[in-house]
Amino acid sequence: MTAGAVAPGAGVPLWEDGAWSRLPALEGPAEADSCVVGLGGTGLTLVHALLARGESVVGLDAADVGAGAAGRNGGFLLAGAYDFHHDAVTRYGRDHARMLYEATLEELPLLAAAAPGTVRFTGSRRVAADDREVIDCEAQWRAMQRDGLPVEWDDGPHGPGLFFPRDGAFNPLARCRILARSALAGGARLYARTPAVEVGARHVRTLDGTLRCRRVFVAVDGGLEQLFPELVGRVRTARLQMLATAPAPEVHIPTPMYYRDGFEYWQQLPTGEVALGGFRDRGGEGEWGVDPTPTPAIQGMLEALLRDRLGVRAPVTHRWGALASFTPTGLPLVTRVRDGVWVLGGYCGTGNVIGALCAKAVVAAALDRRWTALRRVLGEAWRPSAT
Repeated sequence: MTAGAVAPGAGVPLWEDGAWSRLPALEGPAEADSCVVGLGGTGLTLVHALLARGESVVGLDAADVGAGAAGRNGGFLLAGAYDFHHDAVTRYGRDHARMLYEATLEELPLLAAAAPGTVRFTGSRRVAADDREVIDCEAQWRAMQRDGLPVEWDDGPHGPGLFFPRDGAFNPLARCRILARSALAGGARLYARTPAVEVGARHVRTLDGTLRCRRVFVAVDGGLEQLFPELVGRVRTARLQMLATAPAPEVHIPTPMYYRDGFEYWQQLPTGEVALGGFRDRGGEGEWGVDPTPTPAIQGMLEALLRDRLGVRAPVTHRWGALASFTPTGLPLVTRVRDGVWVLGGYCGTGNVIGALCAKAVVAAALDRRWTALRRVLGEAWRPSAT
């Protein structure tokens, strides 16, 4: 890659097929039982869960459906949390780590059923980058075996590591758009190009009016600390960069793969394209912030990995970035920032499965004051008054 260059396909994810008709903007005042801010995977799961409870729902997005990380990620559906299972056992305790992993396993087929045709249950692989990581994979394998979780040792052609047979791959943007269409058919009112200027107890102010509601759910991941300054220190936003190629028949990548402790990740679509992301840690402080624009330095690293390790010769057709927020604990941030306002985010770049879990759990907490599902994700230390 030429220094200083980012094109072609800068800013456009592989998943964009150009077939979506943008939602209208909300004009004037509105009322609903519940308002959902953010129309990514988590927000749209919230909309569906609220509709199933008989709620009237308005959903808002500053851009459009799946315009953030939910529609711009690598398309991995992985069980577990941000930490590998043996690390999660150390950080959260064995019972919580096992309970959370089992909850994500249960969610995987539900995600596929909610967005038919978008999910492929291929399994996934963790590929060790060096001898140290081989030892770490062995520790992860032992911990998962002990807890009865699905894992196999893998000495395949891509290198030693682990195979997780229940994981999958999917088209994240197609999933969001299917969820949006079915939510509209179910009676939700969804609006794009409608930023939330102010979120308060039982209201959301937009550029053109005020939405009155009984409760607000803010399902925004990247940039969450800008929307709620009181969350500074509890979440921090980073840029995640990716590229994709034209069909590459010269390689065969049967499952989503992640490498170097998960910092790099790639998959090959059934139509042959290769999508690759990573090197966030190699960008230093420059990768923290709210600018999603891909950079020549990281894109150069990605292309070197694509050519030198994966052996892909097909031309690069897309380069893009997305924003995701990270927490110090590795667990999602789910909290009430004020009366009637719930915030969900901080998925540490792994929100495709756990975000849906959090959405469903928050509806039970907000409408019924039932905390069991949230504690299954966040642990027994979570309390309904926690902020």
